[in-house]
Amino acid sequence: MKYLFALFVALLPYSEIFSQDIIKQMPPGFDQVQTNIPHGKIDSFNYKSKTVGTTRQSLIYTPPGYSKKPVRQGGKKYPVLYLLHGIGGDDKEWLHGGNPQIILDNLYAEGKVEPMIVIMPNGRAMKDDSATGNIFAPDKVQAFATFEKDLLNDLIPYVQKHYPVYTDKDHRAIAGLSMGGGQSLNFGLGNLDKFAWIGAFSAAPNTKTPEELLPDPAKARKELKLLWISCGASDGLIGFSQRTHDYLVKNDVPHIYYIEPGVHEFKVWKNGLYMFSQLIFKPVDTSTFSKYPVVGAPASTNVRGAEYPQILADHRVIFHIKAPDAQKVQIDLGKKYDMVKDNSGYWNVTTDSISEGFHYYSLLIDGVAVADPASQTFYGMGRMASGIEIPFMGDRYYALNNVPHGDIRIKNYFSTVTNSWRQMYIYTPPGYDENTDKKYPVLYILHGGGEDETGWANQGKANLILDNLIADGKARPMLIVMPDANINSGGFNADAIENGMKLFEKEMKQAIIPFVEKNYRAKTDANSRALAGLSLGGIHTLYTGINNTDMFSYLGVFSSGWIVPMMNKTADAQYAFMKENAGKINSNLKLFWFSEGGPEDIAYKNGQIMLGKLDELKIKHTYYEYPGGHTWPVWRNDLLHFAPLLFR
Repeated sequence: MKYLFALFVALLPYSEIFSQDIIKQMPPGFDQVQTNIPHGKIDSFNYKSKTVGTTRQSLIYTPPGYSKKPVRQGGKKYPVLYLLHGIGGDDKEWLHGGNPQIILDNLYAEGKVEPMIVIMPNGRAMKDDSATGNIFAPDKVQAFATFEKDLLNDLIPYVQKHYPVYTDKDHRAIAGLSMGGGQSLNFGLGNLDKFAWIGAFSAAPNTKTPEELLPDPAKARKELKLLWISCGASDGLIGFSQRTHDYLVKNDVPHIYYIEPGVHEFKVWKNGLYMFSQLIFKPVDTSTFSKYPVVGAPASTNVRGAEYPQILADHRVIFHIKAPDAQKVQIDLGKKYDMVKDNSGYWNVTTDSISEGFHYYSLLIDGVAVADPASQTFYGMGRMASGIEIPFMGDRYYALNNVPHGDIRIKNYFSTVTNSWRQMYIYTPPGYDENTDKKYPVLYILHGGGEDETGWANQGKANLILDNLIADGKARPMLIVMPDANINSGGFNADAIENGMKLFEKEMKQAIIPFVEKNYRAKTDANSRALAGLSLGGIHTLYTGINNTDMFSYLGVFSSGWIVPMMNKTADAQYAFMKENAGKINSNLKLFWFSEGGPEDIAYKNGQIMLGKLDELKIKHTYYEYPGGHTWPVWRNDLLHFAPLLFR
């Protein structure tokens, strides 16, 4: 997503020019009774349900001034909002927890909503529909799905027969909280001929997958007037709203996606009703939505329950750190941000807009760099560091999508090169354990300096990228081996790097490849092996790969190149080898693939020098560039484009 909390709203077919004030969050006390205004009425009615085979009850709210007079006698017709409860509630949950009648009365008094009837049914369509016993019992959960038939075939016809309501979809809305939010999406989007206005407040796990909800996005774009999805930023169920939002964005279906501070609670749901009710049954000025106040949501890389850091719509990040005894606290995100201490001992700062994808960061407390306890930690920068994930429009390629998934396996092996036990990560594709007669090609992929074998599995999301590529038929099922390339501790200088390259070449040939081919169903020919790496791992790829084109038919070098002038001696020797063996290299390699993160990549200059030298030596190669610097967003994208080219 370009903007995590970008707000979209359905385009209504009105040609008139109108002005609309910004709808703000419900002010404190707005759910309290005001005695000096007209009030609507809460009542109940019973209807026969052929679906359930019994008589069922529903609450009904009629607005101030409501009259049942027929239109021919001076009466009027009303639009209808069907307002649904959660899994632990019943037809009275909204009444007891949300005060919808008070909120709507107060909105009527201010002229902010269209007069409407609100139906609050019991969404548990079974004979004993009470919220008692095990509310998660299979029959009670199933009853929430059965309610769709009860709603369409029994309840709506009853309301239309006994109350002066419009009977077309343009005057019918459905909304709900939690389980009812899922029902609203399931029933509303599944019956676009019945509902033009749909609202989901903190939709629960009963929400169908986006592909099931909207198999025909074009129809939704045509039929919907307003689709509203809201949730508390710290709600553990926000993922169900998020995945629906992502799908809608991907398929260009207009909607509002509104995230506010809060958890799974009535504070959020009351505000959802407050804002949603002001938009329905009237034209909507879509231009106003870009002006709405934006709140942040916890980063996906936060530890469980941590509210901060929070990411804003424009990719600025809010940090909130408790360090009452500290004298100075900073956030180091490549750029250092000074934090400001409040009276409660918390330090706060909002950063500049941060670019897409994954970033390492540190807390600097009185000059000491430490990991943020609110963030997951990742091995990078030569130590465990905090990380933050900035989502963007194009990040679905490494999302946990509804596709078959492979496995990441952590394996220990004994290295005869180092005379020690070492560790590697191995990705096995979907179906590996089931297709026991099948052998797979192997991509050996290397991390950068200051990282280890966990890099591509954690920061790189290699498994998810391949899962999605394989599911889309864009990449061949393959093993991915992620070894630890930290095999020399001689520091960062030309001799140390060269010694490390030589040792790692031995490690690959004498330990890693033999272990993989002995313990996994790996193909063993050169045409079924690929080697790639980022940064320092790209240097290893250059050295090991070029020297062994009889072992690898595919090489990928991401954000790398000989470091000049520091590695001039090594570079000269390698170029001499390439010149002498150009024919063999060109014949053996099916793909020699280079990529950089654009001019902002610290390896860009070295890479361009190398590319020029390869042209001079007439070494065949392919070049790709993705803006973003020397960062994981670039390398993830590299894998996205490199993997489909392999083993063809």
